[in-house]
Amino acid sequence: MATLKSGVLLAETEYGMALLDQTSAEYWTLNPTGVVILRALLDGRGLPEAVDDLTARYDGLDRTEAERDARDLLAELRTAGLLRP
Repeated sequence: MATLKSGVLLAETEYGMALLDQTSAEYWTLNPTGVVILRALLDGRGLPEAVDDLTARYDGLDRTEAERDARDLLAELRTAGLLRP
């Protein structure tokens, strides 16, 4: 489960999603895979459920690879300060 810090806005884009940190005026973009992961986490589901969503959506995606990608994205969002501690 994850929660965005106060002041972070989300916007759907043609290719995925943009996140804007109003405090720093920095923004990040997520590809469709990142959107699947973030949506699951913001919906109150955990990393295993996010991985389930990825492997269900992308036929042939290896579960180990999907879990690594989800963990990497979560770490990057935390490092960027976009998530509440």
